[in-house]
Amino acid sequence: MSQSKSTAAANRAAPQANILERLFKLSERKTTVRQEVIAGLTTFLTMAYIIFVNPNIMSAAGMDQGAVFTATCLAAAVGCLIMGLYANYPFALAPGMGLNAFFSYVVVGEMGYSWQVALGAVFISGVVFLLLSIFKVRQWVIDSIPMSLRQALAAGVGLFLAIIALKSAGIVTASPATLVTLGDVTSTEAVLAALSFVLIAALAYRRMLGAVMIGILIVTGIALALGKVQYGGLVSAPPSMAPTFMQLDIAGAFNVGMISVIFAFLFVDLFDTAGTLLSTADRAKLLDKKGQLPGMGKALMADSSASAVGSLMGSSTTTTYVESTAGVAAGGRTGLTAVVCAGLFLLALFFSPLVGMVPAYATAGALMYVAVLMTSGLSTIDWDDITEAAPAVIAAVMMPLSFSIANGIALGFICYALIKTLSGRHKDVSISVYALAVLFTAKFVFF
Repeated sequence: MSQSKSTAAANRAAPQANILERLFKLSERKTTVRQEVIAGLTTFLTMAYIIFVNPNIMSAAGMDQGAVFTATCLAAAVGCLIMGLYANYPFALAPGMGLNAFFSYVVVGEMGYSWQVALGAVFISGVVFLLLSIFKVRQWVIDSIPMSLRQALAAGVGLFLAIIALKSAGIVTASPATLVTLGDVTSTEAVLAALSFVLIAALAYRRMLGAVMIGILIVTGIALALGKVQYGGLVSAPPSMAPTFMQLDIAGAFNVGMISVIFAFLFVDLFDTAGTLLSTADRAKLLDKKGQLPGMGKALMADSSASAVGSLMGSSTTTTYVESTAGVAAGGRTGLTAVVCAGLFLLALFFSPLVGMVPAYATAGALMYVAVLMTSGLSTIDWDDITEAAPAVIAAVMMPLSFSIANGIALGFICYALIKTLSGRHKDVSISVYALAVLFTAKFVFF
């Protein structure tokens, strides 16, 4: 009797296995359903910190924190589903770090645009990215931008995140004499922020799964014990997304002053995604003999589509996460890994009370950790060639010092074109770089 039951169970499982095989080509990629599920769980645990961090950052723009939490989970789930079902790759997506801070603290906070207009700019950049992918000009754009500027862009975003983290924790503060100075490092907030960063770095070194999320939760627990935050429960129905859903102002984003902002959203997403896709695919042995990712166009279209959809929900730019390498290391080889990750982001919707308890200083450590990872790209710059190193440094340092990713990108391009030309190496500069340098110069002079 038990044998007949097991046979019946096997018969029921067979069609499901066949469907998954047809959808994800598991045997062709030399993987199994179990391996993909474990990989999806691994990826989710390494990037789930975004559900704590993004609502904190976006609420600084005046957006409803609960609505942003729901939008974050749904944008990540939609992005992962598109990547998994359409591109069939084990890459997970979620609202990107760096651009969310740029969205809140610069576009809204410094430049004075409404968050609705900022969402419109995210939508436009996503659509432009999608068109670049559809018409296959994305590779021309990527190849025409110097590698040094691409690396500097990522590093600058990292430095930008670092200063935001230190500022939010009160570790650095404004000074009329020196611009910035050391804050009260003995305050509870500063100490807990530093503890969050130290814990995350140590756990990451020990290869602890979900190191960032664990660090955030430990510090939140300490803050709860000290009475710094109030317990609000763990599980509830997902918060309404009505305050942010379809609230974007696309017409308002068609403003001359927003050109550099749209470029910033587009460039950071484009280069970050391309670099992440290639490095993660290399780890998964998915690259062809030429070092290219077959079907990369589909992967890029999945990323750009997710950004556009995410902006409709009320989220900043959605991008492919480098944490996908954790899932790949755990055996993820197909889109089933991304689909599992999508399911877990949907499950996370029911844990909004926990997210609401996480204070900003607990997530500051996560921002600092991501900043460390992003600034590592500076090591690949050719420091012996001053015509490459100087523009890269200008681009990277001007992002935090001008408190704007867009300004850093613009000044980096202008310096690159000028230094190369005056050095007699104008052949190193592509037409697109010259065009962007002129455009950015005009923006500074006339707008």
